[in-house]
Amino acid sequence: MTEQQEASEDAVMTRIGQAVILLHAGDREEARNRLGEIWQEIGEEGDSLHRCTLAHYMADAQDDPADELAWDLRALTAADALRDAPGTGDDGSGTGDDGSGNGDGGPGNGRPALREPRPAMRVFYPSLHLSLATDYLKLQRPEAARVHLARARAASGALADDGYGDGVRAAIARLEHRLATEPGGRPRPFPEQS
Repeated sequence: MTEQQEASEDAVMTRIGQAVILLHAGDREEARNRLGEIWQEIGEEGDSLHRCTLAHYMADAQDDPADELAWDLRALTAADALRDAPGTGDDGSGTGDDGSGNGDGGPGNGRPALREPRPAMRVFYPSLHLSLATDYLKLQRPEAARVHLARARAASGALADDGYGDGVRAAIARLEHRLATEPGGRPRPFPEQS
């Protein structure tokens, strides 16, 4: 990669970061506008890391839960594109070749083998799946929420023992607690427990 390409990529991440500052300061509309402009520039085929980062934060800027879900799904798709890039290994722990998380590719089953996320991307998966679980819960789809929450928990081993990792693990635990009992008061197992 040339210095000019690196500087250009750094500029995109800087602009995303500036929009995120606005988002965290409470200016959701301006953050949404700026992130939308960047999305138009990088496009659906742009750098996967940029698309993942931008879509993850764009989801947080949405007012409609269905729009939030759509952006979080774009973030997961972009992360999976990084996972599927040449040079990654196969551990069978990815989310599937369609971005839905339903695949379990590997030899002998007629599906493409799943790729292990690049080390830097592994830390995104707990948060990406946690966001999707939250989205599905907002849309009153608790079973889909449970599936993604189980994936968030399974991926949480990649998190460091630092403020970010502790925060994501705590958020997973809070959502697990919230989903553990349905309105009828009956405990519900998570998919990996059934």
